[in-house]
Amino acid sequence: MGLSITGSRRSRQDTPAGTAPGGGVRLKWWPATTDPIPAMSFKNLLENWRETAAQPRTATEYAVRLPVDDAARLAALAEMFPGRSPEQIITDLLGAALQEIETSMPYIAGKKVISNDEQGDPIFEDVGLTPRFVELTRRNRKKLETELAKNK
Repeated sequence: MGLSITGSRRSRQDTPAGTAPGGGVRLKWWPATTDPIPAMSFKNLLENWRETAAQPRTATEYAVRLPVDDAARLAALAEMFPGRSPEQIITDLLGAALQEIETSMPYIAGKKVISNDEQGDPIFEDVGLTPRFVELTRRNRKKLETELAKNK
């Protein structure tokens, strides 16, 4: 089943993303991690789908071929929520998975002290994946917003 999805969504879930055999996108269940960002449950996401309209999308489109089982689950969700297209559901699920990936990136303390906490203990810079991911996300968001503005 070939589908086209656009953009991303700001919702968050307890689902990390992985790659299915054959290069398809696969979302898997995974226990919540203890992080400072409150998790939005799938129950809340489903409630949100019932109550809200889709967010604006980028001009960029991404085409994916799903594994049969995932396509069947997607079709089931689309039937359960007729106000949501399969593309909107994929966008929401992908956004949730990307948020989970970002919050799952481990903090790796560097050598440079960047601040002190309220007890005066040093806080070291994060030399893990998170700072680079955040910076690349910012840079790409600006680029996508510029493209979107040109297409209006």
